[in-house]
Amino acid sequence: MKVFSSVYTFDYSWEECSTANWRKYCPWNDKSPHVIAVDTLSREVDPATGILRTERLITCHQQAPAWVVSLLGGSNTSHVYETSYVSPAEKRVTMCSTNLTWANILRVRETVTYQPDLTASSPGHERTQFTQDAKITALCGGWQKIRTKIEEASVERFSENARRGREGFEAVLEMSRRVFGEERAREQAKLH
Repeated sequence: MKVFSSVYTFDYSWEECSTANWRKYCPWNDKSPHVIAVDTLSREVDPATGILRTERLITCHQQAPAWVVSLLGGSNTSHVYETSYVSPAEKRVTMCSTNLTWANILRVRETVTYQPDLTASSPGHERTQFTQDAKITALCGGWQKIRTKIEEASVERFSENARRGREGFEAVLEMSRRVFGEERAREQAKLH
C-alpha cells in the first residue's frame, strides 16, 4: 500500500468552499474535462445532527496506459463512488471515495476534508484548510515488484490529478465569489 497526503489552504471561507464543492465539476473548472457525469444517488439530512449525507457516482474518462488495457481489457471509462458528510455545526465537509472500476486489481480509498483554517484566518479574511489522503493498494497476488510499481505509478498520477483538481477548484471558487457578489449587488440595487 502507498499513501498520498496533502494539505492546502484555500483563501476562501468554509461557507464558500462547502457551497462551491457541489460545483466542482462544472464548466467553470477547465481542469476536470475527464469528468463525464456526476449522478446523485441519495441525499438526506440527519434530523438529530443536521449532517447532510450524499452519495454520488462520478463517471470519468481516464486514459489508462495502453499496456494495462491490452493486458486487462476494459475501457477508459471509470466510476468512483463518493459519500460526503456536511456538518454545518462543526463547519466540516468530509468526502470519502473509492474506485469501482478495476477495484479487483487496484483499490483507491480517498478521504478529503474542508474545515476552517483557524491559524491562517483573520476577521473578514477567512480561509479553509483542505486535507486530502489516499490509500492506494495494488491487489495482484504475490508479485511484490509489480505491485510496488503499480502503486508508485498510481500515487504519481494521483498527485498530478490532485494538483490539477486544486487548481480547478480555485477557478470554481473565484467564479462563485464573483457570480454571487454580482447577484448580491443586483438584489441590493432592487432594494434601493
